[in-house]
Amino acid sequence: MGKVVLVTGVARQLGSRLVRRILRDSEVDRVIGVDAVTPEHSLGGADFVRADIRQPAIARVLAEHSVDTVVHMDVTGTPLGAGGRTAVKETNVIGTMQLLGACQKSPTVERLVVKSSTSVYGSAPRDPAVFTETTPPKSLPSGGFAKDAVEVEGYVRGFARRRPDVAVCVLRFANILGPAADSPLAEYLSLPVLPTVFGYDPRLQFVHEDDVIDVLRIALHEPRRGTLNSGTFNIAGDGVLLLSQCSRRLGRPTVPVLLPAVTWVGSALRTLGVTDFSPEQIRLLTHGRVVSTDQMRETLGFVPTYTTAEAFTDFARSRGAGLLPPEAVADAVDQFATLVSKERI
Repeated sequence: MGKVVLVTGVARQLGSRLVRRILRDSEVDRVIGVDAVTPEHSLGGADFVRADIRQPAIARVLAEHSVDTVVHMDVTGTPLGAGGRTAVKETNVIGTMQLLGACQKSPTVERLVVKSSTSVYGSAPRDPAVFTETTPPKSLPSGGFAKDAVEVEGYVRGFARRRPDVAVCVLRFANILGPAADSPLAEYLSLPVLPTVFGYDPRLQFVHEDDVIDVLRIALHEPRRGTLNSGTFNIAGDGVLLLSQCSRRLGRPTVPVLLPAVTWVGSALRTLGVTDFSPEQIRLLTHGRVVSTDQMRETLGFVPTYTTAEAFTDFARSRGAGLLPPEAVADAVDQFATLVSKERI
């Protein structure tokens, strides 16, 4: 791992957790946390620099501290404080451009790790059953966080061509869940009633926030013998869940909506505060998305602790009982079955 590590997006829960974790690594001399907002979470013994990565000043931060490893965590689908979707897009796209420009000019930067998303594959009716890292999307995302992620990865590829001496790792995370999950899908799954697309039951994958921290640490280290941690990797827990299974495990009823009315539902959800319920989110809840994690295991050398189902269970436990707790539904079914049996006798 680099001696001086800079992490962006430390005002968010995942960024601050990563900072606290890598501080415990003996190889690290110093950790610099950067964000435009002062973090509410503890950064341990890390140095915090309040800086907006959308501004050229980020280049001075890299130079002043002789940073050799950069972890770009500030690519997200939810705003932090005021600003809404516009501020999120500017941070994702313009912020990434400024950060990469600063890294390109820096003579000390040796490694770059970027938090991306499997949303770059989009969701379409003719998609393959499983996406690999080299599978092109049938339909490029047209808006929201998914489009931001596509643009971010394009800039990262350009940087990698211009600075072949820098080890670049892009981690495409499936939907991140856990007790402190902060994403548009987590907001959707926290609604008391889940609107769904009538006639569709999409397959979904999740990755636990603890596994996110662990795989980022692997990407930061020098490669293990027989592994390679430069390149692009899908990161997800084993297995899949159907949206109907998710709703039952949450105890939240669903309201199927005809496809022509889904756009109206998306607008209503944004009004309720589900900030990035874009057309791409609707497509995900219609067609789903599943990615291959063979390269994650065989090349990167990472095995998640949590399966998709286990990550979801931990998330569901943190959200409390829904309107239809699974235990209550099971008891009602058992009682009904008992009554039917008595009637037959």
